[in-house]
Amino acid sequence: MTSSFYAAARSPDVDGWTVSIDPMKAEWTYSSLRVATLAPGTSMTFSTGESEWIVLPLAGSFIVTCGNKTFELQGRHSVFSRVSDFCYTPRDAEVTVESAEGGRVAFPGAKADRVLPARYGAASDVPVEIRGAGSSTRQCNNFAAPGAFETDRLISVEVVTPGGNWSSYPPHKHDELGPHEAVLEEIYYFEVNSGVSATRPGPGGYQRVYSKDAARPIDVLEEVWSGDTIIIPHGYHGPTMASPNHDLYFLNVLAGPGPERTMNFCDDPDHAWIRSTWESQPIDPRLPMTSAKGIV
Repeated sequence: MTSSFYAAARSPDVDGWTVSIDPMKAEWTYSSLRVATLAPGTSMTFSTGESEWIVLPLAGSFIVTCGNKTFELQGRHSVFSRVSDFCYTPRDAEVTVESAEGGRVAFPGAKADRVLPARYGAASDVPVEIRGAGSSTRQCNNFAAPGAFETDRLISVEVVTPGGNWSSYPPHKHDELGPHEAVLEEIYYFEVNSGVSATRPGPGGYQRVYSKDAARPIDVLEEVWSGDTIIIPHGYHGPTMASPNHDLYFLNVLAGPGPERTMNFCDDPDHAWIRSTWESQPIDPRLPMTSAKGIV
């Protein structure tokens, strides 16, 4: 770890998590993320506690049991092969996840007040958005965005960025309550598709986070690889840069104190003009990279 906001990929902890970020560890109030790798024929059980969670396959298929409900998640070969189905599990529940063939699974979470029913989210219902243009074109899989899937507080989306492109651009923030901005704690989880076996250090991707508020400094520029995470309590974040020939995936987890689920943000005014340039640029033809109809 080179900063208090960045964590490199690691081996599973005693509970089986390769990523385990909760409000206490992040020193904030709402957002959480766990990631686990299950060996073939194994399972893991956890209590949801005060948080609601989504079970999101990253690689492989899973069976999820929550109370008297069971969900079969077809999943996918990798985050670069297709959009995945998922399921929602409420607070104050016991959840068991098992996999016959093994795989990797993410659990975006957020502290919740309401207890909503456990339920299934179909891959075919996930809104896929192409955002930006030119070298800023990226794909957003808005599986748990506001208006796409109901939760109490949790917001979570996937972003796929073709090699050489920039996402989270222009840089933006959501750390002040206002008519066009929400207060959100955000987590980025990364995976890289280089097409070859590679180890760090290497040009997987890069993430920038910074602040113009002297009272709340943050200054992050990190090389990111598969399994790495960055937490963003405040400040502008972006760009998220995919190195040439290295497609970059990131999972965003967001939650905050507002009564309305919203992803409202404020661009860095020094870079907001970039959006106007997209009108004259073509959409990157490599996108959409994945869909619900892609190969498993």
